[in-house]
This record gives sequence, structure tokens and C-alpha cells, in this order.
Amino acid sequence: MLEIVIPEGETYNPLTSEFLYIKETKLKLEHSLVSIAKWESKWKRPFLEKGPQTAEETIDYVRCMTITQNVSPVVYQFLNADIMNQINEYINDPMSATKLRQDNNQRRGRREIYTSEVLYAYMVNLQIPFECQKWHLNRLLMLIESCGRLAEPPKKMTAKERRAINAANRKRFHTKG
Repeated sequence: MLEIVIPEGETYNPLTSEFLYIKETKLKLEHSLVSIAKWESKWKRPFLEKGPQTAEETIDYVRCMTITQNVSPVVYQFLNADIMNQINEYINDPMSATKLRQDNNQRRGRREIYTSEVLYAYMVNLQIPFECQKWHLNRLLMLIESCGRLAEPPKKMTAKERRAINAANRKRFHTKG
């Protein structure tokens, strides 16, 4: 969870010709599967494929991440560059010590588009408890990837590898067959 403080301030809204004021506001944010599901249900496109493209989409994602109750919509107009940098650092944090090796087949293969529904399906198939939907998204993705790798069938041996093992066994056991 990320906690940010938006200082009190005022701004002018040229559309309504009025000044907007806010008191200092503390927001608690979670970059989670729940946040992504909310954002995707509004914008009707995969968050993880390209993410928010406009300032409006970005602000809306911050709104979707907010777990603080009863936040005035005006508060989101006071997100400055420093606060957005903090939020981006939090979103990009791997939140895991696990580093998975990527083999050549994975790099060349077709990349799956992950939507919130696909991630929920993985959670169901891998029997990951639904409490994990509130984890930092990168941590949940690492868990899904790790479970997927553990469930992969072992690679089949090639004929060349089998011949080499047989030759080594014949030599080791002094047999001809």
C-alpha cells in the first residue's frame, strides 16, 4: 500500500470560472487486481497491455487505486508531478525477491494479453485464494508465473540425450545391451 499526502491548495477551473480548494488529504492507494478490474470495466481495454494513455485515464486509475473512503473528486486535480512520480515508482516496484529466468521459447512465443478476467481465471485454476486480489499486482503476477512454471510438465528428452545416457550406463555397468 502507498500512502501519499496531497497538500492543501487551490486551483482555478476555467470551465466553471471558479476556484477549487482542498484541505491536506491523505490517500491510501493499492495497485492491485481489484484496481485494474475497476479501471478496465470503465475504459473497456486491457490495462496491462498499454496502460492509461491520457491524463484523464491516469487520474482515473489513481482513483481506482484509492482505498481511502469518501475522497472528494476535486482532490485528484491536485496530483502534481512529484506525487505522480511516487505513484509510478510504487506501480513499477516488483514487490518480490523472486527472479524467474526467461528461456528462449518464452521470449519468442506469442505474448498473452492479460485482462483482469484472465488473471482471475489463473487464480481459480491455480487455486490462489481471492484475498490475493488485493496484493500489489506485480507480486500477484509473480505468484501466478511461479505457479505456472511449477505446473509445467518436464521437458522430454531428445533421442540424442537418451543415446548418451544409454551409452554412459553401458559403460558404467559393463554391459552390451
